[in-house]
Amino acid sequence: MTERIASLLARLYPQADVPALTLRLSARIEQTKARLNAVLPRDAITEHDVLLITYGGTLRREGQAPLRTLYEFAFNYLQGMISAIHILPFFPYTSDDGFAVKDFYQVNPELGTWDDIRKIAQRFELMADLVINHMSSQSDWFKGFLDNHPAFVGLFRTESPEADLSAVVRPRVTPLLTPFERPNGEMVHVWTTFSPDQVDFDFRHTETLMRLVDVMLFYVEQGARLIRLDAIAFLWKIAGTNCLHLEETHAVVRLLRAILDQAAPYVILITETNVPHRENISYWGDGYNEAHVVYNFALPPLLFHTMLSADGTHLREWVNTLKAPSPQTTFLNFAACHDGIGVRPAEGLLDADELALLVAQVERRGGSVSFRRFGDGTLVAYELNCTFLDAVTDPNEPPDVQAQRFLVSQAIMLAMAGIPAIYIHSLLGSHNDVEGMIRAGYKRAINRQVLNADDVQAELAQEDSFRSMVFYGYLSLLQIRCGQRAFNPNAPQMALDLGNPAVFALLRGDAQVGRVLAVHNVSAQPQTVTVDFKGYDLVGKVGVAAGEWTLAPYQIMWVAGP
Repeated sequence: MTERIASLLARLYPQADVPALTLRLSARIEQTKARLNAVLPRDAITEHDVLLITYGGTLRREGQAPLRTLYEFAFNYLQGMISAIHILPFFPYTSDDGFAVKDFYQVNPELGTWDDIRKIAQRFELMADLVINHMSSQSDWFKGFLDNHPAFVGLFRTESPEADLSAVVRPRVTPLLTPFERPNGEMVHVWTTFSPDQVDFDFRHTETLMRLVDVMLFYVEQGARLIRLDAIAFLWKIAGTNCLHLEETHAVVRLLRAILDQAAPYVILITETNVPHRENISYWGDGYNEAHVVYNFALPPLLFHTMLSADGTHLREWVNTLKAPSPQTTFLNFAACHDGIGVRPAEGLLDADELALLVAQVERRGGSVSFRRFGDGTLVAYELNCTFLDAVTDPNEPPDVQAQRFLVSQAIMLAMAGIPAIYIHSLLGSHNDVEGMIRAGYKRAINRQVLNADDVQAELAQEDSFRSMVFYGYLSLLQIRCGQRAFNPNAPQMALDLGNPAVFALLRGDAQVGRVLAVHNVSAQPQTVTVDFKGYDLVGKVGVAAGEWTLAPYQIMWVAGP
């Protein structure tokens, strides 16, 4: 294992003293192993693995630390349904709702303490963000860099404004380089991929690598069992290239994987890359040397299109291309997250007219569109800012119909091969927070509403409330999923063409683990299909014979068979 680390270091830093650097990393790895007391084996990912995505402060209660409120809610409502919680960056920050981190080693005091984080990690598996591409421009690290303090020299990426950066792929419309003045009056232009407040690290320097490795291992020592590499695709920058998915970036991911395999082999590495599907899955490497899990970023726009068009053809064809390269790898399936619905991942899967329909639907529902800029200044849609619920439902339908329409979209996601990841606002049936978006002044806030925990619990106690219909409908599907080995993330799957595009059918499992035929009517009308399958409908709780099946509008049938 040490040889693997040394080889990767030599690839990244051919001019460095690789033996000395390897010794430093080995010592840090041994330090983590000692602090953990015992290095646990990696548990196999199973049908019981379900991830909740939330900000640490989404649920609030007066007089209580939000992380404590989150723990109590998860403890009281989600045990046995949710195995892991992704708490989005819970550190002190200056912008981007936590992704402009000021201090990687502190918990935002407005949320709670490390004791609160560790308490959650003891009951649920904790997923923590390693915000590895950038840091707050107001951090002490960046201030030290501007001061030319020896400990911070080379930590952040600078570039001449005369350099040819026209090929750089941008996720934003803000300037790529931001000027900063040092105390001596010198101006430096710092790479700022995401915003002027988020200054990018320079991984060409070994000390930058060492700092971020230390942060990663610190999170593991605090109880993190899943590490999410935020915005990893943009990590390594070379002027004159597109600075996206460079080989050096993949080498860094392989190095982090090698370090975790040695220090804490039970930890799962997840890469976050909001890019077209083929690029996204490249972060699995050969199936054993990079990420264990990649986000299935093409799923949200394809699922959105399926519900909007009442046609699952594109989704079916794409699902049948999905294949993990090894038993150690799988997808993180999600329909919604703290960001919007990505457009780039659908490139090549939906045509321009189909994407335009999604944009128009989001705007009709009170949402917005975020753009990215090409080198020639052209603006293109990058992300649709809207709750997934409001994107796929019709406010003119009765609330119970809206809830069922939304739940059928979620059932498809839950049935697919991979680990399901559920955003807290989807679980709670939240609508667009247009007022919050206007108040915050940025589009993504529409999907990041802060909720009063007591109000939420009161709504959940009302059987006929919209939140209650969505929440308990969701939990019912999760309970079924967790009890079926056919839904194991690595169990076989095949999307079936039943001759009716309004019915999305997914066959999961095999003779060894059992089979489930998951059938979903994605339309507002009854649909009939002919099926050569019999068994017990786990959702409807009724036996089903082979032959003609008629599904009510938005009906879900998960039929367990031989």
